[in-house]
Amino acid sequence: MNNLTLKILGQSATYSVVASSLVFSLLTLAFFAAEPVISHGQSDTSEFLIQTTILDESSFTAEPVDVSMSGTVYGVTGGQATGTAQFTVRTNNASGYYVEIAFTSNGTTEAMSGDDDDGESIRDYGPDGAAPTYGYNSSTSAQFAYSVLASTTANLDDAFESDGSSACGSGGNQFPSGDYCWKGPEIAGVRIIDTATAAATGATSTLVFNVTVPSGATPSPTAQQYTATATLSLFTK
Repeated sequence: MNNLTLKILGQSATYSVVASSLVFSLLTLAFFAAEPVISHGQSDTSEFLIQTTILDESSFTAEPVDVSMSGTVYGVTGGQATGTAQFTVRTNNASGYYVEIAFTSNGTTEAMSGDDDDGESIRDYGPDGAAPTYGYNSSTSAQFAYSVLASTTANLDDAFESDGSSACGSGGNQFPSGDYCWKGPEIAGVRIIDTATAAATGATSTLVFNVTVPSGATPSPTAQQYTATATLSLFTK
């Protein structure tokens, strides 16, 4: 075998070694490139919730204070006295709230009685348990009545809304868009505010009280101070 033949065979062997090394290197790179995918492939998922509960918080942020009614009232010739009391409700209850007023039984048949002798000459307005009336209905007796106004009419119980002209019970109006809706006091709670929305920043309502004594009232009120006691109760829906 001559030198040329040996040279060609040597070159062929070298090329084979180089080619084999290159193929091996490429396969090794391919393996390491694919290995992370093979070793760390997603095999499962797990979904979960994170929850918390916000509690209902409802209260009178401003409570009504004692009312000293103003106006000149005589037992024989008569007169009128009025007074107001405001209260504010704050609640985060999305379903809303309602407020009831109840007058304390003082041992007499009337809510307002004389401080000196428990006199009952100031009668409860209207028939017992009657719905509010549009405007004040006069009587031959002295009478004690109340009404309610809200920061927005929608907060009023329907009984204290009016049609703005002649009737209470509906209509979406309140004084001064029409007259007051007057009601007589009751021992049982009477709903005065009723709304289906929260009052996160507070909603203010006003109770209005009226004592009217006609001239020559029967019976004639004796000269003394008369007092009635009321309680407001707040309920969430």
